[in-house]
Amino acid sequence: MKTGMINKIQAYFERQAFGVCNWWGHKLGIDTLRVRKSFIYLSFITVGSPLVLYLIMAFILENKRYFKPGSRKRSIWDI
Repeated sequence: MKTGMINKIQAYFERQAFGVCNWWGHKLGIDTLRVRKSFIYLSFITVGSPLVLYLIMAFILENKRYFKPGSRKRSIWDI
């Protein structure tokens, strides 16, 4: 029973968390695996500070429709 729960958690993190590395790899034109490894190595070297940056980027990517310049609402009633 625990393996089913672990698989669900792993699938969730693969869908949500790895989107940042995939996006950076696509934007920079490098392999996604290299970006993931870089985050992991930097996290070990700098005692986890890239994880904060990673979480901020994940938040922005998840809500990027609100951060785009053309997506501003005209009034408060357009929400």
